[in-house]
Amino acid sequence: MKILILPGFGNSGPDHWQSRWEQLNNNCIRVHQQSWENPICSDWVVSLEDAVKSSGPSTTLVAHSLGCLLVAHWAAKTNLKIKAALLVAVPDPKSPEFPTQALGFEPLPVDRLPFKSIVVASTNDPYGGIIYSEKCASNWGSDLVNIGEAGHINGDSGLGDWPQGQKLLQQLEGLI
Repeated sequence: MKILILPGFGNSGPDHWQSRWEQLNNNCIRVHQQSWENPICSDWVVSLEDAVKSSGPSTTLVAHSLGCLLVAHWAAKTNLKIKAALLVAVPDPKSPEFPTQALGFEPLPVDRLPFKSIVVASTNDPYGGIIYSEKCASNWGSDLVNIGEAGHINGDSGLGDWPQGQKLLQQLEGLI
């Protein structure tokens, strides 16, 4: 089983739960992008496609923020199979907070994802509100987990190793 870590805009710093998971688990591999500060959706999709080809069908994706939009775009184009995806803090590309440097992430695919998925949302996420997350989860056929007030569910949220997220990942992988 491989876990591909998909950071969002700007990459995930050392205090981000994704970086901490990568340090804790040898099965976690970060998918690197050409540009973290000027993301182009089509380039990011190619990087994810290559990573999934290498990791195989037992792969689980762990996406944060812009990484969630990447998963939706990749799923709409790929023929590859994966096991599941944990989609944390889905941003709204129409939000005024959405980075203007991020190109090609709109329109967001609304097709049901062809794998198990959980959307994790915060009630005070400045990049994508709970209503937007509910809409995405409904469109994508994902379970929705509302974790209350946790901001953008990133390093600034003070989640540390984020045990609740680790349990959600284990649920997705059928380990609990």
